[in-house]
Amino acid sequence: MKKSIRQSRIEQLINQYPIGTQEDLMRHLKEIGIKATQATISRDIREMQVVKAQDGHGHLRYTIFKPGNKSEEEHMRETINEVVVGLTQIEFINVIKTLPSNGNLLAAILDDLKLPEVVGTLAGHDTILVISPSKEVAQQLNNEIAKSMNPDTVH
Repeated sequence: MKKSIRQSRIEQLINQYPIGTQEDLMRHLKEIGIKATQATISRDIREMQVVKAQDGHGHLRYTIFKPGNKSEEEHMRETINEVVVGLTQIEFINVIKTLPSNGNLLAAILDDLKLPEVVGTLAGHDTILVISPSKEVAQQLNNEIAKSMNPDTVH
């Protein structure tokens, strides 16, 4: 099966069902006659910018990251304002604490921006490690993130 067709079906399934794991996604694909390996699904998820986010009922589910009509930088600043609750710099690494279930979403945004201050990210449920090329560059990034943070949500 062509990748474009499979990815189109993945997008339809993610929008239609509360899918939260690769196993769930593979099961739904199999139900509609699409067989794919876990490695293929993992690649598709990465290419399609699929992240886990909390839905309106508080459940984690896959969603496709789309910045909409806003610039990517505006989207990053708004997301930081909405979900970041803590920020600590340790040498060339910034540790960002987010509201639960938002670490992957913010890390995907940071990765997509391809900022020169970001060598890479490592995200979890509510924590992101942002690696910068030097301590000084990490400080610049820290200052930019701090400017966008909502002072009412910082712990």
